Amino acid sequence: MGAGHDTVAGELARRARERGHDAQVVDLLRLLPYGLGAGLRLFYQSSVRHFPWAYAGLYHALLRPGPRYRPSGLPLARLAAGRLTELTEQTGADVVVPVFHLAAQLTGHLRAQGRLRSPSAVFVTDFAVHRQWLHAGNDLYLCLTDDAARDVGRSVPVPVETTGPVVAPGFFAPAPGAGPWLRCFERHAPGRPPVVLSAGAWGAASQLERTARLLAGAGFLPVVLCGRNARLRARLAALPGAFVPDWVTDMPGLLRASRVLVDNAAGQTAVQALASGTPVVGYRPLPGHGAEGVRRMAALGVSETATDAAALVRVLRRLSRDGPYRDHRIACGRRLFHGDVLSRLTALAGPPSG
Repeated sequence: MGAGHDTVAGELARRARERGHDAQVVDLLRLLPYGLGAGLRLFYQSSVRHFPWAYAGLYHALLRPGPRYRPSGLPLARLAAGRLTELTEQTGADVVVPVFHLAAQLTGHLRAQGRLRSPSAVFVTDFAVHRQWLHAGNDLYLCLTDDAARDVGRSVPVPVETTGPVVAPGFFAPAPGAGPWLRCFERHAPGRPPVVLSAGAWGAASQLERTARLLAGAGFLPVVLCGRNARLRARLAALPGAFVPDWVTDMPGLLRASRVLVDNAAGQTAVQALASGTPVVGYRPLPGHGAEGVRRMAALGVSETATDAAALVRVLRRLSRDGPYRDHRIACGRRLFHGDVLSRLTALAGPPSG
């Protein structure tokens, strides 16, 4: 669902291969029969783009934490059970690592039934853990924060550890691409602090054009990322005072060249910004786990939130200026990255067979 889960899976696979292991990335939705996975993806994409109230209702009914019984996603996920177990047998997988909640439901179910022989270690990509991540059959949960780990530990009797987020090493190192981005920003709007507005890979955001106009009017350069939403990009490209690039392949350079990220999902772009030393402000979050994640990030002190336009301008002015306030926020964000996820996964897998 979106590029965030794919990005995490790809980075874990890259780290595994770098250390001499074999790794395969599998999209659970492609394992579902009858085109159900494509239909589910399209429904979710349409909901967050055009009918956010529909996803808000779905989150409230199925995903929101709490003691009240809610339907599980397991009946749908079980339709992929045969293909997943066949794949693990064919590859001789030593460990299966769900990074998507339906996959975590499926692996937990299969482990509880004894149908999946490989241990399953769930990497929870969200700051706010919703109930569909949780299944007591899984062997291990790895979480972004101690706060999330406590939530998991209260809900399922499974070992839980905090590892921090997973991002590519380029986000921590000096970014060669930052210089070209800075020159581009300066040509486009000399002297204006560049602020990234992210709408995710699907280009899903609430009143993005209004926010861009607000920032341009307040003296910033809004750098608007529309993902793969070509229609949104075409509409915003003509907006006076805004810079609307095509699909960005150099995110480390872009984030390092920017002063602040305005985020609406508490997803992978937000943690990439924290790793890059770019402060994050949550504003007009997507419903459901997006809004919960934005609130949780702010409560942890790794980001800030703005409840209205005036508050957004105030916080951007504070964070875009060099000084102790900005430095403190950057340091808080970078403290999240402290665990070695891959070492924990290989330890769970045990010594090599043979």
